Amino acid sequence: MLRLAGEYDGMVTAPKLDAMTGLARIPRAGSALVRLLDATPIGMILACEDGRIIYANRAFAAVMGYRWSEAAPLNVFDLVHPDNRSDARLHFDRLARGETDQYRGEHRWHHADGTVLWVMVAATLFEDRPGAPRQLIIQITSIELQKKAEEALAYSESRWNFALESARQGVWDHDIRNDTMFYSRMWRVMRGIPPEEEVDGDQQRWLERVHPEDRPHILANVDRQDMGDSDFDALEYRERKRDGSYVWILSRGRPVEWDAEGNPIRTIGTDTDITRLKVMEQELAAEKERLRVTLEAMADGMISTDLNGQVVFMNPAAEKLTGLRASLAVGRAVSDVFRLRSERDDGELPCPVRACLDSATQIKADDDSVLCAHDGPQRDIRCTASPVMSENGELSGAVLVFQDVTQSRALQRQLAHSAAHDDLTGLPNRAAFERALSDAIAAARHGAREHCLVYLDLDHFKPVNDTAGHAAGDALLRQVAQTIKGVCRSHDMAARIGGDEFAVILEDCPISNGRQVAEKIVRAIGALVFSWAGREYQIGASAGVTVIGGTPASPLGFMGEADAACYAAKAQGRSRVVAFPDMG
Repeated sequence: MLRLAGEYDGMVTAPKLDAMTGLARIPRAGSALVRLLDATPIGMILACEDGRIIYANRAFAAVMGYRWSEAAPLNVFDLVHPDNRSDARLHFDRLARGETDQYRGEHRWHHADGTVLWVMVAATLFEDRPGAPRQLIIQITSIELQKKAEEALAYSESRWNFALESARQGVWDHDIRNDTMFYSRMWRVMRGIPPEEEVDGDQQRWLERVHPEDRPHILANVDRQDMGDSDFDALEYRERKRDGSYVWILSRGRPVEWDAEGNPIRTIGTDTDITRLKVMEQELAAEKERLRVTLEAMADGMISTDLNGQVVFMNPAAEKLTGLRASLAVGRAVSDVFRLRSERDDGELPCPVRACLDSATQIKADDDSVLCAHDGPQRDIRCTASPVMSENGELSGAVLVFQDVTQSRALQRQLAHSAAHDDLTGLPNRAAFERALSDAIAAARHGAREHCLVYLDLDHFKPVNDTAGHAAGDALLRQVAQTIKGVCRSHDMAARIGGDEFAVILEDCPISNGRQVAEKIVRAIGALVFSWAGREYQIGASAGVTVIGGTPASPLGFMGEADAACYAAKAQGRSRVVAFPDMG
């Protein structure tokens, strides 16, 4: 809520609104915008179209006595004096309907100590991008001194002139009957004119000092000010000073005398130097534009959320990767916008933003995360959710940055596959087989499980290679590899471990079953009829089988046992299976 800036804990009659996170609703510019607002010496409010205050800077607290807190913000209209509230709503509604691009007006507002303070209100409505929620930037300037000075006009010209001088307000007085102008000393000082120098009040001479870009606006509206148009009593323009530089002027004025027919015959007003404010506005706009260009140029997707995990901002890269427009994503739970699943088991993965908000720490997801886009495609992604902390160290939201790593992850999978597989046959290579054998031995040793190891060596392969050539030999090896895979179960490990040598690990398979599988493989290879260049070739295979248990049955080790059994099979006439240690 808005509270007093000092020790005084006065009461504000305006009702509190429901809690909402303010800073997270500031679009795109985020903390940079807040820092710029806080650096502004003018009271600044950022509000929704309906008047709900999203953020108020330090200068506002200094002027109105309130300190900003996001826990329970107020509504702008709750601070306006009841006598001015309907008029303020009328002008803000015109601004929202686009009937004017800015509004300036004078209102009485409630100060935190219970008093009523006259303020100058300047409001503009901006849209961060097409379709985004529009928001109000409201500038608050105390004009209590000016108001008191205007009241003093009724008593003494010297008295109000002294008050305005103290407030550094230049005064002008336009007598419409004879088209003459009076300018106060401060009016001259702010333009670099010597205080006592006479100034030609001719309008054309004044227009020559006005910046060329501002003249059309001045010409179109200066008469409205003179005539007391209630919708237009302030002009902003640049005027050239004596040293050639320009000063930004806010000129407020209204008629104070009328003729018998009710026509204004005298208008009095004050000029304020708002150069510093305009410089801050330009810096704010430039910073906002730099942030916009930076965010739109990022190749990585970025989603910003509030404390409740609802999306408040998405950059174009995030729109492309998620397949959802920002206009449809803002306000939705980030878990509905950023949907992840596991590449390994296809199960749904939690959105890292929730864990980030719960722990107030950075959360990374870069292993097997797959982003399910709303427009169909699925992409491998790497993402990081980081907490966003306010200046007082409190958690205010999170930022999720993610990138498409589909190509790099596919390359990693391809490299991993190549490192573990035989290029010719596509079967696992010897290195992969040895790792699988070590895992099988460990499982047998610690889990009281029993596996079988089959060692295969082709018979009569060399004549094919020598007669038909290496291309034929390679084709035959590929055919043999597919034959072996076709006999084995899907979870068995079949590998090429040498030129014409193959090995198979049969998981959870007793020796009797292992021998039967080996015999099926030998028969299948013996049944192959290989044709090449119009000639048919027939080969065979010899196999040795051993049990993978807690320890090898001999010092040869499991591979040595299977190899010895295969050698015995060849010695017994080839194309047969021998089990270790029964090699007789």
